[in-house]
Amino acid sequence: MGRFDDKVVLITGAGGGIGGATGRRFAAEGARVAVLDRDLAAAERTAAAIVGAGGRALAVCADITQRSEVDAAVATTVTQLGAIDVLVNNAGWDVFAPFLKTQPAQWERLIAINLTGALHLHHAVLPGMVERKAGGRIVNIASDAARVGSSGEAVYAACKGGLVAFSKTIAREHARHGITCNVVCPGPTDTALFADYKQGAGNPEKLEEAFRRSIPLGRIGQPEDLPGAILFFASDDAAYVTGQVLSVSGGLTMNG
Repeated sequence: MGRFDDKVVLITGAGGGIGGATGRRFAAEGARVAVLDRDLAAAERTAAAIVGAGGRALAVCADITQRSEVDAAVATTVTQLGAIDVLVNNAGWDVFAPFLKTQPAQWERLIAINLTGALHLHHAVLPGMVERKAGGRIVNIASDAARVGSSGEAVYAACKGGLVAFSKTIAREHARHGITCNVVCPGPTDTALFADYKQGAGNPEKLEEAFRRSIPLGRIGQPEDLPGAILFFASDDAAYVTGQVLSVSGGLTMNG
């Protein structure tokens, strides 16, 4: 038996990177996985990989900045897979530039994707969790930028910091319903987002080497390094853990 047999898991930004790795891991442990991404082809690739490995998955296309699309995606998931037991908010986007070189239109998009999008998912999924009284689990993927800051990511860091504070509040408001809400903060991880970050810095190889030297474990994180922490928070082993923030960064940040 798997830890997540008969559980339905909805993951945003699951077309690749951390979201894709997490979806595959949930499915390997018995979950039925809704692979949500704004890129339908990417979502279908992840879902196909899960099905090809013997799991069950549904590709769902939605722009999380649009509430109507989020509501439709949640409804489709419930209809085809069942009531949602676990929500993983993983989708994200960034602009890599000093704050004074960014523009309000960029701030608005950063906030829409990294913060408002997650609010939409909570608002759409939480009522069902509350009604079912079955111990729902929410895991939000923030960033170590939220904990310690990150040059060139001011608004992104602000959004992720907001997501941390929001998660703690949701944890308090819904503890009486048996719902937990926790946060995983990745450090530098080899994803498309990190590739964009390196390009924005102008010297990708030099930047990656600088990160590698600063990480005590001596390497850049891989998407497969994250699912263990995410699945822990979603599992019965973490039934008495809520409102917590866990860094998965190879030791780059060690703040309490």
